[in-house]
Amino acid sequence: MIALKVALTPALIATATLLGRRFGQSFAGWLVGFPFTSAPVSLFLALEQGHGFAASAAVGSVAGVLAQTAFPLAYVRFRQHGWPVAFAAGTVAFAVVGAALRFVALPAVAIALIDVAVLLAALRVMPHTRRAEARAATVAPRWDLPSRAVVATALVVALTEVAPLLGPFTSGVISGFPVYASVLAIFAHRTSGPDPAAEVMRGLVAGLFGFAAFFLVIALALMPLGILAAYALATISVVAVQSISLALLRRSA
Repeated sequence: MIALKVALTPALIATATLLGRRFGQSFAGWLVGFPFTSAPVSLFLALEQGHGFAASAAVGSVAGVLAQTAFPLAYVRFRQHGWPVAFAAGTVAFAVVGAALRFVALPAVAIALIDVAVLLAALRVMPHTRRAEARAATVAPRWDLPSRAVVATALVVALTEVAPLLGPFTSGVISGFPVYASVLAIFAHRTSGPDPAAEVMRGLVAGLFGFAAFFLVIALALMPLGILAAYALATISVVAVQSISLALLRRSA
């Protein structure tokens, strides 16, 4: 599992970075909304801890979308104060909302409907400026890409190693911490300013629709259908929903 994280994380962060330079920071943020890390974690939980544990963790992941949405909203709100303040604000917002979710006792479908309403509202209030995309196109230093890969890998390994110790629901919430989007936003913030970082966060909000869809399917289908059918159906669902969310992201611009 650790080998998978170490191999997958640098590849993903490099791909998202390069695509962001080509298609814009919002596209990079949308791309990392896919559950590239949390989906393999969920699969390994199903294999090692049982279907019931993984299904409960998936409900936590669906609820965790609300905490993930709080992160970009807070980051954007404080982006003019520099990336350390913005990142700290996003982390605190994620932690506060994530802690509050422990007291939520709703079925997965109801939580998913709340997710959709909150994400649509967040997408409407997230800033967008064409200047941000232009400023993000500046030439990056040589250390930029390797540094992103190292930072992202360290965060992914740390979070996913701690999460299973906290129980299925909390594990689902914590595993959704926006590691990739944070790394992309911080580096964009450092090299190009606060507006490109805001674009990453706007893309993340759009990408979370697919994240919610994936784990809703796992929460509902894993127990009755088994691993193979549930994860295949979830994969189809996330691709379909992300296609729609990308169109929504472009339209909102």
